Amino acid sequence: MKNAETPQNAALIVAAGRGSRAGAGLPKQYRALPGHVGQTVLGAALGAFVAHPQIGGVQVVIHADDEELYLNAIKDLQTQGKLYNHTCGGAERQASVLAGLEALQAHNPKQVLVHDGARPFVSAALIDRCLTGLGSAHGAIPAIAVTDTLKRAEAGRITETVSRDGLWRAQTPQAFNFLALLAAHRAAPPGLTDDAAVAELAGLQLALVAGDPDNIKMTHETDFATRVSVPRIGQGFDVHRFDAEGTAETVMLGGLPVPHSRRIIGHSDADIVLHAITDALYGAIADGDIGAHFPPSDPANKDRASVDFLRHAARRVAAAGCQIVHIDVTVICEAPKIGPHREAMCQNIAALLGLDTQAVSVKATTTEGLGFTGRGEGLAAQALATIAPAQSA
Repeated sequence: MKNAETPQNAALIVAAGRGSRAGAGLPKQYRALPGHVGQTVLGAALGAFVAHPQIGGVQVVIHADDEELYLNAIKDLQTQGKLYNHTCGGAERQASVLAGLEALQAHNPKQVLVHDGARPFVSAALIDRCLTGLGSAHGAIPAIAVTDTLKRAEAGRITETVSRDGLWRAQTPQAFNFLALLAAHRAAPPGLTDDAAVAELAGLQLALVAGDPDNIKMTHETDFATRVSVPRIGQGFDVHRFDAEGTAETVMLGGLPVPHSRRIIGHSDADIVLHAITDALYGAIADGDIGAHFPPSDPANKDRASVDFLRHAARRVAAAGCQIVHIDVTVICEAPKIGPHREAMCQNIAALLGLDTQAVSVKATTTEGLGFTGRGEGLAAQALATIAPAQSA
């Protein structure tokens, strides 16, 4: 797996926890990462170390019940050749780290970075700082200075204001001399909360390096909602072909049946207006597209009402802490004529999204006989969706 030129730095990713504070469902490390369709929390964390040129190998510690979930999470990373065979952890994090260190011993690393599998946003720059910090100490701990006022309380009453001078919030990855950390863990009593505490107890010299505010740990259920803090605009575009003359009496546009004699060909009900709006909403929160959320390979989506897609996208926007402010749609076709149905479409879309009718615009245009729409081969729609943080409304 490694050659003589491979850096002697290993990463140990701890992913054996149950994450009960994250609510019901899969263990948090195997849940989808908000805003990153198709990627899990653990997959993102692993990817940062696998891609780093100074990391020669990655050891993962998992729960004994999670092997299938783990193998699915790493399927896109195995080709890199850096993942060692996983090992199973213990009931507590400290026991899992020791199990991982014992497994790593066979690969003889010089230095090890221990990282929580629930921190998916670790950057290459942070890994660099940790490795550099090891140049002058037995360990390097990334941390962020405490800026909030701290209170000590008993029985629901404040008893003391605690000085925040010299206080830091520790993060991972925490980097160490491998043999020193292994010896420290073997000798440590139970109940220590991180590897820095184990190292401190062993008398190891630890350096402090700058942490990263974006390097959050996914802990609570609300952490799994894509959060948007500024207004955004998303764009959606959809195209569908027409079937032969006489294949339909109505077609779905804007969630309404519109008279037309040619069926619109599509896997679902082929409502290009709602498809364009849906993709615009997903785009505004960087949450993939219809195909990612409702793949055409899934038989359940055959002839499915596009209203389902739109409502799902609206729920994702709400989960991101946002509200929909405005929708603007342009339909591009020679037929059917949109004008007679424009107002009804605006009212229907507004009702579906909980908006005032004045917040929805539906327009139509032709291409003056040019292109596939001009030849009557199909039709298209493009949409813009404006969203804003709900608290700013």
